Amino acid sequence: MKLTGAEIIIRTLIEQGVTDVFGYPGGQVINIYDAIYKYQDEINHVLTAHEQGASHAADGYSRATGKVGVCIATSGPGATNLVTGIATAMLDSIPMVAITGNVPCSLIGKDSFQEIDITGITLPITKHNYFVNDVTKLADSIREAFRIARSGRPGPVLVDVPKDVQVATCEFEEKPIPEKFPLPLASENQIEEAAALLNAAKRPYIYIGGGAAGLGLGKQIIELAEKTDAFIGCTFMGLSAVNGDCDRFLGMQGMHGHYASSMAQKEADLILGIGVRFSDRATGNVSKYARGTKLIQLDPDFSEINKNVLVDVGIVADVKDSFLRIAAKAERKARPEWHGQVDALREREARFDAEQREQAGEKLVPRRVFDIINKNKLPRTVFATDVGQHQMWTAQYAEFDTTRRIVSSGGLGTMGFGLGAAIGAQVATKDPVVLITGDGSFGMNLNELATAVTYKIPLVIVLMNNGVLGMVRQWQTLFFNSHYSNTTLERKTDFVKLAEAFGAVGYRAATPAEFEKAFCEALKVDGPVVIDTYIDKDEFVLPMLPPGGSIEDLITNIRKKGEQM
Repeated sequence: MKLTGAEIIIRTLIEQGVTDVFGYPGGQVINIYDAIYKYQDEINHVLTAHEQGASHAADGYSRATGKVGVCIATSGPGATNLVTGIATAMLDSIPMVAITGNVPCSLIGKDSFQEIDITGITLPITKHNYFVNDVTKLADSIREAFRIARSGRPGPVLVDVPKDVQVATCEFEEKPIPEKFPLPLASENQIEEAAALLNAAKRPYIYIGGGAAGLGLGKQIIELAEKTDAFIGCTFMGLSAVNGDCDRFLGMQGMHGHYASSMAQKEADLILGIGVRFSDRATGNVSKYARGTKLIQLDPDFSEINKNVLVDVGIVADVKDSFLRIAAKAERKARPEWHGQVDALREREARFDAEQREQAGEKLVPRRVFDIINKNKLPRTVFATDVGQHQMWTAQYAEFDTTRRIVSSGGLGTMGFGLGAAIGAQVATKDPVVLITGDGSFGMNLNELATAVTYKIPLVIVLMNNGVLGMVRQWQTLFFNSHYSNTTLERKTDFVKLAEAFGAVGYRAATPAEFEKAFCEALKVDGPVVIDTYIDKDEFVLPMLPPGGSIEDLITNIRKKGEQM
């Protein structure tokens, strides 16, 4: 059948299994939006308040499901407004396709109204991008974009389509969704070498990242830990890959990780890294990281092997296949001494937690906020976050009951990410979504409340309001002699009235009892709810690895900087 380029775009999205897209119309995509109107029974479009919100929504959609998220924007400022969202997806390996319009081909390079070289701008922050100047190549370009986004190490792809290509016509024929590009398989020698190191270890530690979380290997990882008497830790991106109630799981490690997890990794003599980058937030001072420890790294991306730390065995191949083959060759062993060491670390962590609770008394502190959320949340709750202290408190205290239950910006650390991403996650899953945010982050993209209200998206937004840019202020306290330069927010915003002005519901909570009442009420509301939750500005995220430090320098008590537990 003969279709216009705009119709081909939408028909190809439907062909690729897309049911929801996020975007904002404009002059150079008006034809695409006309096609969306024609096919509205087959594809749902969510109109966001800003293109950045659309990109974060597509990202959150993907994180919560593993599907490719899709966003659409017009040329010029519409396209450039997607850039932060695309970069966020790139650094966390999130599959996403961004479709932008551009001026007609005859006007390219002439500084036309709202012309921008968006493919040039996004070249460093996409896996690949396309400038499609021939309508006959449009469908296959989009198909290939989806295939690239999903294959290997996932990531975002951009497709830029000039206006005249959207108007032009050609024959269109639907095609089946292609398989992902195949990954190589590890050699038997590599598998044998990795398994031999694991079997020889006395203190094995399985370290999982976002690459493992996306493969659904949680059950098999737990089975390997039980078989080898190993323990499991994760990066921030690896959260929810393994159920938190698993006795082998020690939680997140690194700069703000759990004490037992970080210290166990330090004491391990073998670290099996699955889909991890060994980034600076995880390792601290690289020269002191894992000294005397054997390292195995499984990753589909060659550039990650030996990039941050030197490994003993680096396997660039299909990660799931490599892991399962290593696990099959692992010997069943009991390691009681290792078990005893980890139990002692857990006891120290428990004492630290008890000390924090005692110091808090009856105040509404972050730990108590999450105690209340964890007790009352609904099954399959997705936690979305912005970036800052509240994000790390979520990583430390939130309880995830299945996989893909955390939606948060890791690598880029994008403040303002949370609300758009929470909307995308709820549209994708229809599951309960709790957004944990701070007054600094929330202020960056709170206009997306309009989107949540318009579409009656049920979000519980827990605004941890401490009146400061908390994470930066924490650094200023610890490392800059309490020079609070521009981190105290002298704002007079009434977030309850703000929520109501958007058409949402607002609550205010200053005590644990007030917060629990508000949270339970919020779960019953058919739409977004903002709970303005007062947190003391001097509440810090602990433990903390100081910049340039190593695990030996872990700060566990703000009153006794550098104290070891």
